[in-house]
Amino acid sequence: MINISKLWCGTPGSMDHLRYGGAVHQKPVVVWNSTRRCNLHCVHCYSKSENKLYPNELTTTEAKAFVEDLAAFGVPVLLFSGGEPLLRKDLFEVAHLATSKGIRAVLSTNGTLITESAARQLKTAGFSYVGVSLDGIGETNNKFRGKENAFEAAVAGIRNCLKAGVKPGLRFTVTKYNYSDLPEIFDFIEAEKIPRACFYHLAYVGRGTAMAKDDLTHEQTREFMDYIFIKTEEFHQKKVKTEILTVDNHADAAYLYLKLKEKDPKKAEEVMQLLKTNKGNSSGQGIGCVDSAGWVHPDQFWQHYSLGNIRERRFSEIWSDNSEALLHALRNRKEHLRGKCSQCRFLNICNGNLRVRAEAIYSDIWASDPACYLTPQETAPL
Repeated sequence: MINISKLWCGTPGSMDHLRYGGAVHQKPVVVWNSTRRCNLHCVHCYSKSENKLYPNELTTTEAKAFVEDLAAFGVPVLLFSGGEPLLRKDLFEVAHLATSKGIRAVLSTNGTLITESAARQLKTAGFSYVGVSLDGIGETNNKFRGKENAFEAAVAGIRNCLKAGVKPGLRFTVTKYNYSDLPEIFDFIEAEKIPRACFYHLAYVGRGTAMAKDDLTHEQTREFMDYIFIKTEEFHQKKVKTEILTVDNHADAAYLYLKLKEKDPKKAEEVMQLLKTNKGNSSGQGIGCVDSAGWVHPDQFWQHYSLGNIRERRFSEIWSDNSEALLHALRNRKEHLRGKCSQCRFLNICNGNLRVRAEAIYSDIWASDPACYLTPQETAPL
C-alpha cells in the first residue's frame, strides 16, 4: 500500500508505523481467507468464489489454534477475508480471540451483509477497520459484483459501520469499465464522510486473469494517479478527513516521488527515505496468506502455490522455513528479476512489484511486471 495522504500531503495514517516506521517486514501481516464462499460473483475475484459450500474449511477449533500461533509469533494484523467472511458463523468468536491476544483485526468484505446487528457485533469483536469493496457507483458496481442492488446494500453496510462506531473504508479496483466513475466515487466518499479509501490496481489472478485485457493502459494509469494526487490534495485543503491509498502497484511509489520532485524537491527526498524504509512489495515477507483449508501462500494472490498447511505445521514454522524454494526466492528476489525490473533505479522502493502479474502475462514470475507504467527514461540509472 502507498499512503498518498501521508506522502503527498504529510497527513499521518493509521498504519504508518508498519509501513514507514522501520518495523516493516519483521513479522507479516496475515490475510486469512476464512471462507471461500461468497454471496456475490465478482468479475475480478482472485479466489473465484461462488455462493456454495466449499469442503475442508478450518473448524472453529483449528481457527483458534491458528490465531494462538499468530499471537505467539508476533503477527501484528490479521485480515479476515474471503470469499465473504461474514458468511462464516464463528467469525466474531475467532476475531474476538485475535483482538484479545493483541492482534489487530481487520475485515475485507463486500459490505452487503453488514446489517445494524452485524455492525454492532463487529464493534464488540474488536474489529478496528472494515474495508468495503465498491467498484463504481450504482449499476457499475452491480455489474462488477454480479448482483442487483449490491451497491445499495454495501452503502447501507458502510453507514451501519459508521453508526456502530466501527471505522469503514472503501476499496475500489480500477479498470477501463469503472474509470469514469472516479469523480462520483470521490463525491461519495466526501458526502458519506468515509475515513479511508484504497484504490487498487488490478491483479491478474483468479477471474481477474481474464480481465487483464481490461486493465488501464499505462497512459491511463498515469492519468489515474495524477487524478488521485489532485483529489488527495483537494481533500487535504478542504480538511476532509479521508486517508487515500493506492494498492498492488509499487510503481506508484516511484511515480509519486518523480511528481513530487517537480513540485517540492526537498520534500521529495524526505519521502524517498520513507519509501526506502517501506521497501516495496513484500509478498512472502511482510505479508502472507492462509486460505480457508489451511494452506499457506506468499500472499493472497498466490492461491495456486502453497508453502504448506497449518494442519500439518504451524504457520510460524512454515513461515520461518527459509528452505522453501519460492519463499526463499521472493525474499531474495533482486537476484532473480529480469528485464526492466532488474535494471530499474527504483528497485529498492518497488522490489519488483507484483510477481503474479508477470507470471500471468509472461509465464515467468521473474519477468517485468506488465502493469509498470514508468517510462525507460524514468527507470534508467542516473
